[in-house]
This record gives sequence, C-alpha cells and structure tokens, in this order.
Amino acid sequence: MTKYRSRLEELEAEIAQLPAGYISRKTIYGKVKQYYQWTEDGRKKSRYLNDAAAEEMRDRIERRRELQKELKELKELRDSEERRMARKPVPTSAGSPRRRGYVAEEEVLYHTYKTDVLVGNALRRFVEPARGLRKRDCYQKLETYLWEESFGRVFILYGLRRTGKTTLIRQAIGSMTVEDYSRTAFIQLRPGNNLGDVNQDLRWLADHGYRYVFLDEVTLAEDFIEGAALFSDIYAASGMKVVLSGTDSLGFRFSESDELYDRCILLHTTWIPYREFERVLGVSGIDEYIRYGGTMSLGGQHYNETSTFVSRESADEYVDSAIAGNIKHSLRYYRYGGHFRHLAELYDRNELTSAINRVVEDINHRFTIRVLTEDFVSHDLGISAANLRKDRKKPINTLDHIDKTAFTEGLRHMLEIRNKSEQSVAIDEAHRSEIKEYLDLLDLTVDIPTEQIPPTNERAFRTVIAQPGLRFAQAEAFVRQILLDEVFANLSAVDRAMILERILNEIRGRMTEEIVLLETKMALSTRRVFRLQFTMGEYDMVVVDPDAVTCEIYEIKHSRERDPKQCVHLVDTEKLAATEFRYGTITKRCVIYRGEDVQEGDILYRNVENYLKNLV
Repeated sequence: MTKYRSRLEELEAEIAQLPAGYISRKTIYGKVKQYYQWTEDGRKKSRYLNDAAAEEMRDRIERRRELQKELKELKELRDSEERRMARKPVPTSAGSPRRRGYVAEEEVLYHTYKTDVLVGNALRRFVEPARGLRKRDCYQKLETYLWEESFGRVFILYGLRRTGKTTLIRQAIGSMTVEDYSRTAFIQLRPGNNLGDVNQDLRWLADHGYRYVFLDEVTLAEDFIEGAALFSDIYAASGMKVVLSGTDSLGFRFSESDELYDRCILLHTTWIPYREFERVLGVSGIDEYIRYGGTMSLGGQHYNETSTFVSRESADEYVDSAIAGNIKHSLRYYRYGGHFRHLAELYDRNELTSAINRVVEDINHRFTIRVLTEDFVSHDLGISAANLRKDRKKPINTLDHIDKTAFTEGLRHMLEIRNKSEQSVAIDEAHRSEIKEYLDLLDLTVDIPTEQIPPTNERAFRTVIAQPGLRFAQAEAFVRQILLDEVFANLSAVDRAMILERILNEIRGRMTEEIVLLETKMALSTRRVFRLQFTMGEYDMVVVDPDAVTCEIYEIKHSRERDPKQCVHLVDTEKLAATEFRYGTITKRCVIYRGEDVQEGDILYRNVENYLKNLV
C-alpha cells in the first residue's frame, strides 16, 4: 500500500547495504581469531578480521537483523490491509486509472499468472539491488530502444551467465517515471513454461494497459526458437516494448536468423572489455583483469573472493553450465533437435561437454585437429620449460627433469578432459569445426590473424578467449599440478616460488598480448588488426588504416621496466622498410607495457591500462 511503500523501500535499501552472516571465533596456536562467515550461491565463505574490523562488522550485522525484523512486521501489516481491500470492488469507471492508461496496483495483485510476473511493489523490490550501481557501456542501447517511437521490433539482451543482463534490466526499470513504471512488468520463466503460458500472461497484461514488458530466461520455453515471432508480430507490432533476456545466447542467435530475422535488436553482454571492468566494478590493473575478467561478479572490496573464476573448480563449472550447457540446450530445441549435425553422437553419448572443455582449455595455443584427437598435452609446460632454461639471470632446467607422463596425466584428470582412449566417439575435424563455430557465435572466441613477410598462402591466426579469467583459472590448475611433481617438490622454497612466479608471468605475458589484440580489434572495426611475422622476429600487433594507407606497429610486454631489447624489431630498418612497402607509411612505433607513459626518441611507451581505457 502507498502509505507503507516509502518506509518499506527505505528498509530494503538499507538492508541491501548491510552484511548478512555472522562472526565466528577460532583459537589458533593459543590466539583467538575472528572470522566473518556468510553463504553465497550455496557456498560458505569466510574472511579473517582484526578485532576492530570484527567489532564494526558485528554492529552492522546486528543492525541488519533489527531492520529485517521491522521489515517483516511492516509487511505483515501491509498484507493484512491488502487482503481487506481485496474484498472491495475494483473501480472500472471511465475515470479509473486503468481507463486512463495508468495501471492500478490493486487490479493486478490477485490475478493468477502462468509464469512468474512481477509488478507494483514486487517489481520495486526486484529493482532495488541495482540502485547506485554503475551502468555498463551497452546500457544506452537498451534505453534508446525503450524510449524511441519505432514499433515492431523486440530487444534481445543475451550473453553468458554473470555478465550483467539482469542488472541492466533493473537499471532500466529503475530509471522510469512513475507513470511508465506503473505500466511495466517483469516476467520470469521457469522450467516447464511454454509460449502458450507466456502468450496468455502477455495478453492479459496488454489488455490492462501494460506497455513495457521484460521477459527473463525466455529460452527456457522449449518452443521459443521455433515460435519467437510471437513477440514481434503480435505484441511489439501493437506498440508494446518487449525485452527478451537469457543466458542461452545460441538460442537467441538461432531465433534471430529464423523467426525474428529483421524484427529484433541484439545486445550481447558476454564480452566485458578492460575499461568496463575497471569503471563499473572499480577493480583496476591488467593482472586483476587477467585473473578475474570476464564476468560482472563483484563482492565489494573483496571482489576477488567471490569471482566466477576464483578457482579451477568454479571456472570448470562455468564452462559446463554457461558454455557447454548453452550449446547443448540450444541444439536440443533448434529445429526440434535436427541441427546437431556431426555433434549428435557426442551428445547422445554424453561426451559433448568433455569435447568443449578440451577445446576451451587448449584454444589459445594450438586450436587444431590434434587438440581433439591426440592424448592431452599441456603446451604451457613446454613453453615454460624453454623460458626458464634461457633465463639470463638464473637459468633453471628443473622442468626438463619433471616426469612429464605423470605430470600430464595428473593435469588431464584435474581438468577433467578425456583422452582419446576414453572417448567412445572418435573426434574428427568436423566435430572440431562445429564446436569452434558455436564458440564464435557465443562471442567466446575471436580469431586474430597472423600475416607474414614474405607473404605466404597459409592462413594463420590466433584464437583468443574473450573471458581471460577462464583461461587463467586453467593455467593455475597447471601450476598446482607442478607442485605435486617429486623433482619440483625437492627444490628449496625460494626456488619453487621463483619458478612458479616465472611460469605465471609467462602466462600473463601471453594473455596481455591477446587482450590488447582483441580489444584493439573490437574498438577499431574499420581498421585491420593482426600479428606480423618475419623470417626472424615479429611485431606483436599491427594496425592498418587501408583508406589512409598507413599503419602502426606495436610490441606488447608484461614488464614494468623499459629495456632497449623491447623495441629491437621496431628499429630494425629492414623490417620497417618491408612493412611500409606492404601496408603503407608507419605513423607510430609503440611499446605497450605496464610502466608509465613516456617517449624515447621515435618510440612511444604506453601504459597498458591507459591504452585499453582510451580505446574507442
């Protein structure tokens, strides 16, 4: 009721800012330690607190409990009054709110829906958690659709799990005027719903003056892909603004190519560039982005503890549910399951998830048929061994003596990847090609070309995973497996720490290159972005402006220090002449690294975070 609404909203807003959970005490070596403990996504979390922080946290938890008690009592009063009002007749005169196009909350409170529909106070409670959160760059596209005058098209907001779709919807609803808000409904589909259920609820809402409808997880309806035109041809064509969202990205792409075709606007949330990661989440640094980038997971200042990619287990679960599950669900219902093509037998034998896991793990290095047909080999091991062996300050050949068979077997089981002998279906080029096709459609993978001087007819490329945290989580699994090797375990603690850090730095270095290449390619869509290899040496990145016949050449380093060796290829006169002959005048020579922005002679040094934040 209106007289309760203001206080209820105040209580819910304050409760949302206060911590749930409790403070526990543990005695460790005779000292009492205090920990803040809470449950998140079904998992217990814990964080150590000093005495002052524990006391402050205890006060905030107690305050939350007091407010929750007040909220419960106030809701009981409100519900009691609503039940009393429900016995009164609903006004239907010409001057009633509904007749004026303004929906009265009393009219919708007691209607029986087929799906989960939120309106009125329930919708306000749904929107509240997003108040005060920063908006993603793509938010403007959603807002433009809601307020433009054109009709007949639906808006599809799609992407992998935990990339901000629901938050965008909450923010859009929360920005509405009182009148527009009263004509807005949020529909949550649940397993078992079909388009018949959705159509029945939409028709009732349309008849009662609702103009803005957001449907979440709409692809749970088994007949969505084949019947999606319902939303554009019936409701959007009649003036309703319809926003469809869900994690089944592939299902939306299938419906866009068939049922919806040119009657939809697509907004994909899966790729989260560094500038958004830093601006929206307030977490800065290329290493933080490498470690946790890819989702909008955030746990306040302790963001790292609740990231989707905080561990190998959580990353593997994400691959299973958000990526492999997405592909399997869409293929199951697209054209009534008739589009599995070469993956049908893998699906029937329950081996499709294993094949996708295998591809995702190895895709940044050697995405070829050998990845799927030969027994699993960790390419990180060979690369790290070579780099440690040639270290100028302290060369170490420890990795050359590791039992590679035992190591590889342990890593393979850790990553839950099946070897050829464990697969009942022989995986060939057709399987690999189709898996890659679907990963591309999910915007999870992007190909960065590699060109050569002298030119060849061979088409080469580097496939980049758009969620860096996923890749790095698997790399850390590799590091943990190293710790189990007998040769490595017998080294001193200092040597072990140095080797492990070197391995991770090599991985971070390669991932920094991929991030810069990907974000440059995505931002500069009218230019060509690629790696350039010579007979000896290479440029990590070349950006060509074909209209101006000019190019820029880059080296990308993970180092914080400037070193003449970083720009040895950038000053090689033969390479420069060959590059200008083929691509045009070189207008910039630049080293992207982790240090400060400076210029030394003709060579620019750009800080990698600054470079990524200024890409437009």
